Amino acid sequence: MRNYVLGISGLLLIATCSVFTSWKNSDTKMGTQKNLEEVPLETAYIHHAKSLYQSAHLKDSGLAFPVFEKALTGFYNLKKAGLLSDHALLTIADFDQPSTHKRLYVLNVDQKDVVLNTWVAHGQRSGEDQAVTFSNQNDSFTSSIGFYVTGEEYHGTHGRSLKLDGMDPGFNDNARLRSIVIHGAPYVSEGTIAALGRLGRSQGCPAVSPELADALISSLGEGSVLFINRSAEKYSSSYLNEDSAYLAIMPEIKNNSLYGNNMD
Repeated sequence: MRNYVLGISGLLLIATCSVFTSWKNSDTKMGTQKNLEEVPLETAYIHHAKSLYQSAHLKDSGLAFPVFEKALTGFYNLKKAGLLSDHALLTIADFDQPSTHKRLYVLNVDQKDVVLNTWVAHGQRSGEDQAVTFSNQNDSFTSSIGFYVTGEEYHGTHGRSLKLDGMDPGFNDNARLRSIVIHGAPYVSEGTIAALGRLGRSQGCPAVSPELADALISSLGEGSVLFINRSAEKYSSSYLNEDSAYLAIMPEIKNNSLYGNNMD
């Protein structure tokens, strides 16, 4: 009889352990899934932006991550708003850098690479080598910070040019009135830097070298983004909403960052 009782006790103990182990394994699986789902999307978005930044080797070319992340956020929000073409490129003119640096970056976000990295001029009254003054006023001869969407091209004083629409009220929305466009100019050259210690300056346009203007305009076309940055300026934009940006690309973030890669 004792052996029988001990047998029943043993069976009960084994069953209890089995149930406990099952619950523990279930909790572990549920906990892992829960942890994945509870990773903040903002964290996932920054991870996504850093992945693009690293893939394009932007640090090596002098572009700071916070500048890139702002530009990328605006790019996604402008795309979400239906303001961009299907093949839109992201161009960043980083006026944190002096004119002697190649501070214009043209990026293919989908392919995670840099299409072009070159010099770009700022406005005559924005500063000498460094752009420090900005305005949205007509005839100010200064650069204007913020997001632009490229418009139609035309042939003007500087040859083939590309119109720009300023997207930030109070910062650059007078771009059409001021005739702020992308164009080529001979004062954007290494020779000018050697002679003056800086690039030549425009009347507010983001001018590039004549040798690159045609290729740049062809690559951008209508419906691409230009972001002119100066971090020291007081600047705000509805297109800098990170929540909206990461929700717009949430499926991509979940597939590539949250569930596929390690979160560093």
